[in-house]
Amino acid sequence: MQRKGVSNLPLHGGHAPRWLFNRMTELAGAITDVVVDEYGPNEFLNRISDPYWFQAFSCVLGFDWHSSGTTTTTLGALKASIDPEKHGLYLSGGKGSASRKTPQGIERAGDIFNLRTDSVEDMINSSRLSAKVDNSCIQDGYTLYVHDFFVSEKGDWAVVQQGMNTATKYARRYHWMGEEVSSFIEDPHSGISCDKKEQESLNMASKDSVEAQKISVDLINDNPDHLRSYFRRKDPQQLLLSDFSINDANTLNLPAHHQVLDMDLSDKEFEVLKNAWEIQPEKYEDLILLQGIGPKKIRALALISDLVFGEPASWKDPVKYSFTHGGKDGFPYPVDREVYDHSIATVKDAVYQSKLDNYDKMKALKRLDDFVSK
Repeated sequence: MQRKGVSNLPLHGGHAPRWLFNRMTELAGAITDVVVDEYGPNEFLNRISDPYWFQAFSCVLGFDWHSSGTTTTTLGALKASIDPEKHGLYLSGGKGSASRKTPQGIERAGDIFNLRTDSVEDMINSSRLSAKVDNSCIQDGYTLYVHDFFVSEKGDWAVVQQGMNTATKYARRYHWMGEEVSSFIEDPHSGISCDKKEQESLNMASKDSVEAQKISVDLINDNPDHLRSYFRRKDPQQLLLSDFSINDANTLNLPAHHQVLDMDLSDKEFEVLKNAWEIQPEKYEDLILLQGIGPKKIRALALISDLVFGEPASWKDPVKYSFTHGGKDGFPYPVDREVYDHSIATVKDAVYQSKLDNYDKMKALKRLDDFVSK
């Protein structure tokens, strides 16, 4: 089984020089040609949603093997090189403000590929949910700033998005493959990889958080006015639920002298909860998609579910695998040789079969060899 999910990468500033980006775009288009011709658009989505293959692909294009730019620049090169008419693929979204135009891009893809209206609407909803899950439901310290949504001519989809942790100066990449997502809120990634595991990360998209999800919806539908007493500080010395840190279902850590979390919800923030109550969401996906329901409110509801109703959410970082491919000494885990070899071989095969001149092929393969030897 291919492992898909998350990658942790150091943040590197600046821009790729124009001469390099132009060559990256040409090579990205050549590799896409071969993969689509040999295996079809859906297989391209399957590979782009695999962080191993994506990392090897980025290195072949000529970018730093471990830089955050492997995401932004590679996706930029793909966006410039993918031709919907030729490849049967459309790439919507991008970095910053471009990510907010993803729904319009999906609609454009629907027009080009003559997709059914309900399929387009489902994909727009999938785009919003995937972003909300990785930015708000999985609270690992990374804020999304890149969201790219791939659409195939048959209506299949994949997502590659990236978040930034300004404190650690690292980026984390998230991969999704649409056909493998049976639920957006029960471990939607078929695998998650990075080198750094956070000690405490709220994961409301875990199957271990299902009961906390149900209670969160019930709390909203039962009028959130009664929640004020839990998260409003009447006395500066009064302890709140948010003054306690929960590492696991059986451990409650008392604070030494300050708040661990800031959960003193303002009147304006409670208005968002009141608006949600008026809508009466039926399920957790409906709740998290409501305007104004962000990380702070999701976390507040999770705390109440745990400390008041005894239904804990998952506080385990959903990271499982490194963004590279393990180590020969077994640290941080043994190399998965089958996945590793498959990823490298398919990229190498695509380079061999591309219509690039021999010089460009040799340079690309040399970059891949350098990556493998890291």
